[in-house]
Amino acid sequence: MSENVVSLPPTAPHQQSLPLARLYGEPMTELPKDLYIPPEALEVFLESFEGPLDLLLYLIRKANINVLDIPMAPLTAQYLVYVESMRHRNLELAAEYLLMAAMLLEIKSRMLLPRPNKVEQSEEDPRAELVRRLLEYEQMKAAAARLDRLPQALRDYEWVSVAISRQIAERLPEVTLNDLQAAWLMLMKRARMTQHHKVRREELSVREHMANILRRLQGGMYVEFQDLLETGGGVAKLVVSFLAMLELAREKLVDITQREAFAPIHVKLAEATIHESA
Repeated sequence: MSENVVSLPPTAPHQQSLPLARLYGEPMTELPKDLYIPPEALEVFLESFEGPLDLLLYLIRKANINVLDIPMAPLTAQYLVYVESMRHRNLELAAEYLLMAAMLLEIKSRMLLPRPNKVEQSEEDPRAELVRRLLEYEQMKAAAARLDRLPQALRDYEWVSVAISRQIAERLPEVTLNDLQAAWLMLMKRARMTQHHKVRREELSVREHMANILRRLQGGMYVEFQDLLETGGGVAKLVVSFLAMLELAREKLVDITQREAFAPIHVKLAEATIHESA
């Protein structure tokens, strides 16, 4: 972290009347004459660095130096001046900076060593590793800056929560003619399987079967459609029971419903019929 000492401006005339503090409840409008203020109290930190590479990159860009051809002598001198000022204030923070200073001094000394006239072409520049790290750090710093410019919650905008309350009334599907036909065919099949072979004649009343169905529905609960029809009395009774059911539906005495397609059909007394019986 780099520090620049900035002197604070004198107190404005209109601010001198305001109390600086309160001592035992008494306001203090001016500082005591014997009060000692250390010089560090007037220092303001204007620049901060995230590490040795950040400081090196700052010095290189400030001096407008090409990263691929770094003059090690002036760069090392500027870096050591900064580290020396930091070491007096925060030795623990300056540890990693001192490690980079040692690396710079090593590179500088290797470049100052005399070289033979014929140098092998494969010999690597002592600055190559430092240049590589600086370039990688600069790329990561630029990427971090781009990410930081993206909108962030609680910094650029606030979260908004919206509560939506919906009440949906349950709507049962309508019973179509095809549904009744399918139920009727199933009942006819069951009636043929249980029909009697004895031929006899009996008089069947639709009204009587209508009354029987209404009695079975007196509880006000849903009853399955096929349970209301008499399948044990043969086809004749089944037909009359079915006609009685259709007549009740036509007169709106019963409600025929179905929860979903291909589901069992249920029958219950209509609301008007329940009120009348009550």
